[in-house]
Amino acid sequence: MSGSVRVRYEAIDGQPRAGFDSEDTLTNIRTQILAEYDAKPIRIGAELFDSRAYGADPGTPISTNEVNALELVQAYVAADLPDALGKGTKLSLMAGRFTLNLGSRRLVAADDYRNTTSGYTGLRADFAARGLKGTLIYTLPQVRLPDDPASLRDNKVHFDRENFDLQLWGGVVSKAGAFGRTMAEGSYFHLEERDAPGRPTRDRSLDTFAARLIAEPAAGKVDYEVEAIFQTGGISRSQLANAPRQKVGATFIHADIGYSFAGAWKPRLSAEFDRASGDKPGGRYGRFDTLYGMRRADLAPAGLYNAVGRTNIMTPGVRLEMTPNKRTDWFAVYRAMWLAADEDSFSTTGVRDASGRSGDFAGHQIEGRFRYWLRPEHLRFEFSGVLLAKGRFLRDAPNAPPERWTRYGSFNVTAAF
Repeated sequence: MSGSVRVRYEAIDGQPRAGFDSEDTLTNIRTQILAEYDAKPIRIGAELFDSRAYGADPGTPISTNEVNALELVQAYVAADLPDALGKGTKLSLMAGRFTLNLGSRRLVAADDYRNTTSGYTGLRADFAARGLKGTLIYTLPQVRLPDDPASLRDNKVHFDRENFDLQLWGGVVSKAGAFGRTMAEGSYFHLEERDAPGRPTRDRSLDTFAARLIAEPAAGKVDYEVEAIFQTGGISRSQLANAPRQKVGATFIHADIGYSFAGAWKPRLSAEFDRASGDKPGGRYGRFDTLYGMRRADLAPAGLYNAVGRTNIMTPGVRLEMTPNKRTDWFAVYRAMWLAADEDSFSTTGVRDASGRSGDFAGHQIEGRFRYWLRPEHLRFEFSGVLLAKGRFLRDAPNAPPERWTRYGSFNVTAAF
C-alpha cells in the first residue's frame, strides 16, 4: 500500500485564455491511495483519487482537470505470465479500471501535473518477445463527473462513468537498439465518440498513426527524438444532432536534439520543435486532437495557465536541465510561438480571429521548474513558473484579453507514504 498528498497554491496575472478572470488564485489538493495484492501470477489492485480545488469563483477556469472528488480510478485484476509466448517472453494481462502511460505519452497519458488524472475501463495486454515490446488496449475512457461549474466549485462527489458511447483502442510496439542507441516505435489508436443522453458531442471518429525514433540522454553523448503523427477520420461540424460530417486531416511533429555534459550537475542543453496543425477554411478539418496526451513535459503547465497545448501551434524552443544532486533538479525553457493556422483559435487559449487579420505570432514563453526533496522520498517541494510576453495575435485578436503579459506561478508540496 502506498499513497501521496499534494497541495498546490497557484496564481495568475494576465490570464491569456478568453472569458476568464484576468487575475486569479486557486488551491488544489490531490490525495492518492494505492493498494495492490500480489499473489503471483495474479495481482489485484485499486487506487483512490481525491482531487479538490478551493477558492474558485464564477470567473475561474475550473473544470474536471482540477476537480474529481473521491473516485476509484483504478480497480483491476492482472496476471503476469512469463514464457507464455515462448521461452524468454513476457505477457501481462489486465482487466478493469486503470491508468495508462503509453509510448511518448503524447496521445495516451496520466498527466501528473494536472490535479486530476485520466482513467480507462477495459482490457490491456503487455508483451515482450524477441527484442520487441508492446501494449494493446481496448478501453472505455472514464468521463469525469460532475462537470458543471457549480458542482465543481463545491467539490461534489459523483462517480465517473464509462460506456460504449466513448471508446479508445489500439496499441504501441517498440524495438530497442533498432540501430545503435536508437529505439524505434510505432503506434495506432482509434477514438470513437457519439452522443450520450445529456451529453452532445462532435461525434469524433479518429484514426491516429504515430512513428517515433529516440536515443535517450547519456553523459557525454548526443541524444535526440523525432515523432510524427497523422490523424484522419471524421467529425461533425457542431454538436447538433443533425450536423453535417467533415473529414479529418491533421498532423503533429516533435523533434529535439540535445547534449548531456559529463559534469557533477548533469547539465543537458537541447533544442526542440513542435508543430500541431490547426483548422483552415474549407476542405478537411485540420485541428490536431491530442486525445488523452500530456502537455507539461513538452509545452507548459496545466492548472490556471493551461494556455499552450498540442493543437494549432508551431514552436521552436531551447531547454536547459540540471540535476545538481539527488535532492535537487530544475529546468528552464524558452520558446517562441506561432499559429499553424491563422483563422483558428491559438492552441488552447480560445482566442481566435476568424478573418486571419491578427497575424500568426502568439508570443514568447519562458517556463521553469525547481524541485527539492525536503525529506528524500517522502516530502518534496516544487515551484513552477511561466512568463508569457504576448505577440500580436494574443494582443489584437477580437476576443483577446487586454493584458500584454502573463505571469503564472505555483507552489507545490507533495508528501508520499
